[in-house]
Amino acid sequence: MEVSWLVLAAIFIAAHAQNNRNDGPRFLSRGHSFRTVVGDTLLLPCQVQNLGSLVLLWRRGPAVLTAASLMVTRDERFRLVDGYNLQITDVGPQRGHSGRYACTVDNGVGAPLVAEFQLQVLYPPEITVERSWVHTGEGFRAELLCTVLADPPAEVTWYQNSFPLSASERVTMSARGNNHTLLIANVQPEDFGNYSCVADNSLGRARQHVEVSGRPGPARFTSAPLARSHTRYVLAFAVDSYPPLDELRLLYRQLAINESFQQPGRWHDVVIPAPAPAGSLTHRVTHELRGLEPGAVYESIVQAKNRYGWNEVSDIFQFHTLGGTHTAHADELTPMFSSSTRKQLTKSIILALYTFLTYFI
Repeated sequence: MEVSWLVLAAIFIAAHAQNNRNDGPRFLSRGHSFRTVVGDTLLLPCQVQNLGSLVLLWRRGPAVLTAASLMVTRDERFRLVDGYNLQITDVGPQRGHSGRYACTVDNGVGAPLVAEFQLQVLYPPEITVERSWVHTGEGFRAELLCTVLADPPAEVTWYQNSFPLSASERVTMSARGNNHTLLIANVQPEDFGNYSCVADNSLGRARQHVEVSGRPGPARFTSAPLARSHTRYVLAFAVDSYPPLDELRLLYRQLAINESFQQPGRWHDVVIPAPAPAGSLTHRVTHELRGLEPGAVYESIVQAKNRYGWNEVSDIFQFHTLGGTHTAHADELTPMFSSSTRKQLTKSIILALYTFLTYFI
């Protein structure tokens, strides 16, 4: 009789445990893989039964998006709809919203309950180029690189001056992952010009341009910003050019600076004799400026020419002479223009220089 009671008790305990398990949380939604197009709105379902006081989490990879009804992510394109369904509006491309999502509940007994979703976002091609201006010379090589992101994968074509390129003995095209390379060996004069990296898939087309040029590269100033003299300054800079340099032009002017503004003076135009052939890609030039004001701040730009033409005007470089009531330190001679303002100023300088050359030379 005692054994019978023990058997009945074991059956009751087992049934009670089974009821407790049945009363625990249970997902009504199943994991799924979704494909959507960039810009669409998508709903990831997560319906759960018997959640009780447990906390449901939405995760994207390791990052927590929501905890119960609280939005953890700052991305306003995520929100909970009709309970715990996760809605994503204006779905972003590969690095935006693609990836693994998980709706999870942990009751502290055994492994957490998880419903997993895989999201693939389709989007038109996006192209970035390593360099938009490639400097080379006759007999040398030129390498153009563009990175293409797209889903579905894009077909990439290279163009020169709007004409599609084909592989040849000197021209090779290769791809490694998202990187697409155009290599031109033994560059000839007809290879200079504008090139395009064009990517197409079913959702659109993208294009980026690269110029292959024999013109000199932009000048890089190498002299220290603080002069060693009150009235003289030795300006030093380097220019990359495969052919010898034919001509150099320097413009400089004084700046009247106080705490609230700077007032530039007039530009001085100096033609610098072309240096002797360097025998290497980099040509190093020095030029001494005399008759400067003591304790003054100056700014300068340089342009160089070889047989292919003039290069782009250099960035503005500032330097300071010794003396005066105020002696500037090197960290005070930082550029005083935003990048957009500097571009506008450079264009104005070029226009003024062109006008000067047209009417006075």
